[in-house]
Amino acid sequence: MAAALAERDMQAILTIYKRWTGASQPQIATMTGVPQPTISLILNGKRQITSLETFEKFAEGLDIPRERLGLASADPAGPLPACGEQLRLLPDVPAARPRTVGTGVDVLVRLWRADQDQPEQAGAASVDPTLWTETALDWLLHSTDRTTREPSTGRRVGLADVEALQTTTAMFADLDNRYGGGHARGAFVAFLSTDVEAMMRGRYSAEVGPRLFSAVAEALLLAAWMAYDAGLHGLAQRYFVPALHVAQTGGDRMLAGSVLSAMSHQASFLGEYRHAANLARASATGTAGVATPTLTAQFHAMEARAHARLGDAAACDSALSAAEREFGRRNPVDDPARIGYFDEAELSAEFGHCLRDLGRAAGARTWAGRSVGANADGAFPRSDFFAAMVLADAHLDHDDPEPACRVALQALAIGDQLKSARCAAYVQEFRTRLTKLGNSTIAREFNQQAAAHRLWTPAAA
Repeated sequence: MAAALAERDMQAILTIYKRWTGASQPQIATMTGVPQPTISLILNGKRQITSLETFEKFAEGLDIPRERLGLASADPAGPLPACGEQLRLLPDVPAARPRTVGTGVDVLVRLWRADQDQPEQAGAASVDPTLWTETALDWLLHSTDRTTREPSTGRRVGLADVEALQTTTAMFADLDNRYGGGHARGAFVAFLSTDVEAMMRGRYSAEVGPRLFSAVAEALLLAAWMAYDAGLHGLAQRYFVPALHVAQTGGDRMLAGSVLSAMSHQASFLGEYRHAANLARASATGTAGVATPTLTAQFHAMEARAHARLGDAAACDSALSAAEREFGRRNPVDDPARIGYFDEAELSAEFGHCLRDLGRAAGARTWAGRSVGANADGAFPRSDFFAAMVLADAHLDHDDPEPACRVALQALAIGDQLKSARCAAYVQEFRTRLTKLGNSTIAREFNQQAAAHRLWTPAAA
């Protein structure tokens, strides 16, 4: 995609865009204001675009940064800090997969060092939305490409080493689920920067290599989730991208799809809903025929979240139906361990999120209530917290404040053990809804009880 943009090759750009988003020619025409017959001629290679005005229409309609098409910035003051100065707080992470394993490791080493040596600067870095787009498109176009592996004189790496990495990652994943991304993130990054670097630079057989890279990619995905949950969004994005690259190096398309789905999750959280929908669609498109039904259901659920936030009820309902249909085909035995959390309770929670955001309070209460009722074992406290807060929101939206406040207090009690910026954001959303109760007795009593919980005090959260 980067080459097509640099060359202003609109045939290639539109072909990639259609493959990624599933947009039809009429839809592209509507978004850009370029007549549909012209779109058809471009796609068939019968029309070359030379007009700056037409390039500008494509840039605006398809959400392509103007600078990528060689156009002057629309902002006379220049690019925004989110895509400028602040991004230099972290080392560059290329959207395209590095050509060699060693080059990819060098990128990771710089990232780990910045994360450990300059945590405040790394945490302050902003998200670059174009990085999502270019990374996803590069993966869709080159998902089967090989990465060159250089000869190594490093330590020998065997299956026992890979299993040790997987066990360690699983241990930190459990800590993340129970206590939030801010709990043990530093220790996990320190582990990655020592053991994982040595393993990736080591000597390993053709049998061990793919398993090693899949294990490393899963570890990087966890590091990204932990940073995201801790509110370090620019840093999280820069862990997600190499996680995708390493999964691709290992030939693990299902894991790569999970990385794109996680990127979609973050994009929705940050209000970048169109990016989120595209990323989720890319995860499903790029793993068609490979991913298990459970994974595919999760990908559709992420797309539904984005559409719900956009207020597109028809697109959301379609994605939810696809998620439910795929989930009905699942066989958990076939699923990778990392998707084990996506059970009936989690799918119900996704329905609850979407229906709440669409303003369907009754449906949201039903689905979120199912999720809360199914989470009896407490294995995923943070997920339990999210489902309970969505249920509380739905009760308030349904003008039923007493159960709303009761469920919110239960969630806040769970949240006392969680160091999670995402949890704090859910609390803030409930707080905003609560203002409609004014100074009522229910609101006063709730505030008095909630004050005992850490997440209710923004400074403490």
